[in-house]
Amino acid sequence: MTSRISLDHITIMLVQPQIPENIGAAARAMENMGIGRLALVKPENYEFDRAKKMATGNSIDLIERMEVYEDLEEALGPYQYVVGTTARTGSSRPAINRPRGMARDLIPISRNNLIAILFGPEDRGLSNEQLRYCHAITTIPTAHFPSLNLAHAVMIICYEIYLASQESAPKSTPRLANTFELEGMYSHLKDVFTKIGFIDPQNPEHWMLNIRRFLSRVPLRAREARIIRGVCRQIDWYAGQQKKPRKRD
Repeated sequence: MTSRISLDHITIMLVQPQIPENIGAAARAMENMGIGRLALVKPENYEFDRAKKMATGNSIDLIERMEVYEDLEEALGPYQYVVGTTARTGSSRPAINRPRGMARDLIPISRNNLIAILFGPEDRGLSNEQLRYCHAITTIPTAHFPSLNLAHAVMIICYEIYLASQESAPKSTPRLANTFELEGMYSHLKDVFTKIGFIDPQNPEHWMLNIRRFLSRVPLRAREARIIRGVCRQIDWYAGQQKKPRKRD
């Protein structure tokens, strides 16, 4: 049985957008490519009338029904797979994928999972802190200056996803753990690893970033995240037993 990418399960999420016209232009690009879910996280200077000027037809409806959040982790809570877009690369931003390869990877995942594609603010893009929620990172190759207009970047990514929607994959990926479940697991891991001295308590997030990368190589199912938390509880219990004073004969 073959499966095709489910565009209904994909959300374009603009993080701290600064120019309302870019929101409207991004909505228009999404409408052109058949993607109908838009979300904003902590937008700056948002004005509906300014955004509406750059939107046409059904893309105006897309803006009217878009979701707006004040916190990125809350916005990502229901999503099982998150892709970050960035123009910058480095040791803290590994496993860079091109948009076409990323889009093809989404074919089996999208059938049973909600996917968020993150775009950062116009002047600086996504931060390392924001990218830590991502299972994958993609960058759009350019000839010279790497930074693109926000709406242009949205159009390129949506175009590649639309092309991928015309392809098929032999099987679909089962339901994965969502961000709420994963962040609970990572918080539990950080607490336990700190207690047993596995990570430096002075800078736990630095050490946890490597653990996040390791566990993101194969996206976890909800059941697997629960198993890891069960192991954490057992380690926590055992560490507590070792600290108890032993009775003397």
